[in-house]
Amino acid sequence: MRKVLLIVHIARDEASKVAVAFAADLRAEGVEVCVLDAEAETLQAAGLESPGVVEAAPGAADGCELAVVFGGDGTILRAAEMCRGTSTPVLGVNLGHVGFLAEADVEDLHDVVRGVVDGSYTVEERLTVDVSVTVAGQIVATNWALNEASVEKAARERMLEIVVEIDDRPVSRWGCDGVVCATPTGSTAYNFSAGGPIVWPEVSALLMVPISAHALFARPLVVSPDSTLAIEIVGELSTGVLWCDGRRAAELPVGARVEVVKGRTPVRLARIRPASFADRLVRKFDLPVTGWRGAAERRRGDDG
Repeated sequence: MRKVLLIVHIARDEASKVAVAFAADLRAEGVEVCVLDAEAETLQAAGLESPGVVEAAPGAADGCELAVVFGGDGTILRAAEMCRGTSTPVLGVNLGHVGFLAEADVEDLHDVVRGVVDGSYTVEERLTVDVSVTVAGQIVATNWALNEASVEKAARERMLEIVVEIDDRPVSRWGCDGVVCATPTGSTAYNFSAGGPIVWPEVSALLMVPISAHALFARPLVVSPDSTLAIEIVGELSTGVLWCDGRRAAELPVGARVEVVKGRTPVRLARIRPASFADRLVRKFDLPVTGWRGAAERRRGDDG
């Protein structure tokens, strides 16, 4: 039997109600529905009948053809964790604010149902990063991220003193609040807030963006996906925190070194319809495009 995993922001009543209605539509078409054990009780109380239940842990989506997410980008990032180690793609239905990772809004629910039932969705792979933390020559932590790995100061009252390195060569030393190492997918997330560039998701690259750096040269850097980004904490009183997608943290003592490289395992995102990334930018950020004529209209004007 075909099987779909639902991952829901159960703190929002609307998300639970929409997920229950979606599950009923899928089951009417012969598609089995599974939910995470941490969400099962809430969803059953909202009306979901006899779902399959799986442990909320990496690999939870094993055996499912799709993971459908009801929430915002944070819930989609959590779903990416549940799908890690499987080939299951993630399809997001946005009930958050911007919801840049989501494929559809709640108004598109009928199209999502049809796309899942018909199997007419497409899948794209998004670059991730793998992260390691070394202290005194020993690896003390490893992690990964879809959006970004950020090194941030641990104490609000004290700047973080770091040296940044690209491909085994030092680039600059910054006193700063931190530094963001982002993927193209994450370029519209923390990277965007830190003043970094927006990068189209099909571009293969890594980004490094300082946060509030006290330095003459503190520009965003865009480098090869095969590069190694490194951040060394050099200040005698500087301690930091590594955050991966804002969800998983590791403490960084004085002398810690963080290395960021292209991830070995991409995240797979499902799309129910082709869409231009430029259109997504305009829609999500409500960008002004009044006055645009378009290439076809310009050609007509030139011919006239």
